[in-house]
Amino acid sequence: MRPVNDVRCALGEGPLWHPVRAEPYWFDITGRTLHAPDRSWSFDEMVSAAGWIDRDRLLIATETRLMRFDLATGADETLCALEADRPANRSNDGRADPQGGFWIGTMGKRAEHGAGSIWRWYRGELRRLYAGISIPNAICFPPGGRSACFTDTPTRRLMRVALDASGWPKAAPTCWLDLGAEGLNPDGAVFDAEGRLWLAQWGAGRVAVHAPGGAFLRALPVPAAHASCPAFGGPDQTDLYVTTARQGLAAPGPLDGATFHGGGHGPGQAEHRVLLPEGA
Repeated sequence: MRPVNDVRCALGEGPLWHPVRAEPYWFDITGRTLHAPDRSWSFDEMVSAAGWIDRDRLLIATETRLMRFDLATGADETLCALEADRPANRSNDGRADPQGGFWIGTMGKRAEHGAGSIWRWYRGELRRLYAGISIPNAICFPPGGRSACFTDTPTRRLMRVALDASGWPKAAPTCWLDLGAEGLNPDGAVFDAEGRLWLAQWGAGRVAVHAPGGAFLRALPVPAAHASCPAFGGPDQTDLYVTTARQGLAAPGPLDGATFHGGGHGPGQAEHRVLLPEGA
């Protein structure tokens, strides 16, 4: 894998391939910046994850709100508050779901135990799904739209929950993958078109690939210690993008914090589109 450009993020996260614009986007959370290969946008608060609405607009999660952001003009509009009454918290991992909703995790800015939650925004409604989360990650959706996965990274367990037709959880989450015995830290994740899980592992310098049943298949090395999140893209969804971070490294190397790109993977699922309420 090779770096997309010369940008090095303190805390890279939230890679997103925009299927209409045919280009990748990603965030530096603590750097308060949205990046593309040839340009960047700065914000006055932390930003962490996005879903695409149409050619020019993204839904972006910040530390206090969900907003609609115009890539062409730089204008933004608040869709709803997101723990705006909790200034010690920020958003983290998030992804659009197959039904047109958007899942987003929150956490303490110092990763305080149990300070965060996982939320879902769906056509104007924001609902807390799970509370008591320390570091929400691996929000992703297997093909078919019938279930969702997520993790609270310190537990080292990837949870899976069944969804109803509108994309809301309809049962209690169960453990689908437990990395405790290996001592590995699950971070961001995405499912490919065949139902394989591609899971970034913080501190391990790799993305692990798991079969649809959970069995470990192989590991894709990433030339940076803190791989944080993968995403598929490209015209046939066989390009893999992986964000990384310099955060927590005593002596970061020249590639730590880069966003990497490599071909011949997957194929992945196209990123799901966020649906706005009628008239919005």
